[in-house]
Amino acid sequence: MSTNENTIAHFQTPLGIAAIIGDEKGISEISIQDKGEISESIPAVLEEAVKQLQDYFDGKRTNFDFKMNPKGTDFQQKVWQALIEIPFGKTMSYLDLSKKLGDVKAIRAVATANGKNPLWIVVPCHRVIGTDGSLTGYAGGLWRKKWLLEHENPARKQELLF
Repeated sequence: MSTNENTIAHFQTPLGIAAIIGDEKGISEISIQDKGEISESIPAVLEEAVKQLQDYFDGKRTNFDFKMNPKGTDFQQKVWQALIEIPFGKTMSYLDLSKKLGDVKAIRAVATANGKNPLWIVVPCHRVIGTDGSLTGYAGGLWRKKWLLEHENPARKQELLF
């Protein structure tokens, strides 16, 4: 029997407790919390996503291929797709992202869509930085953004600015 009810699981990561929500159509949300209860078991519909995230944290994975179903406007979806295309270990400025999307004047809208990204790490909004290399806004906290960028490219450790 197939249902489309969202299922949720919480699991420990090096950055806190990740909450993952999804159904048969795919994962719709992944977020990070400072504390909370860890799920005793992971529902089958979420297992692959949890496994891939654990592999990422273990340094065994650089991209994700589980079924995704983030909710957002057409513009947000376009921005999130552009974020997915930023290579592992690389960064891009908000300005460059706006240019890539074809409208340098849309920088604020791009930044807003970036901030509404519902798939933490998987849609790598942490790879977007200020034009000057600074670590600008991050919903999970700048310390997490810095950790993620260093995890993906340890050689950048000295380059990251707060």
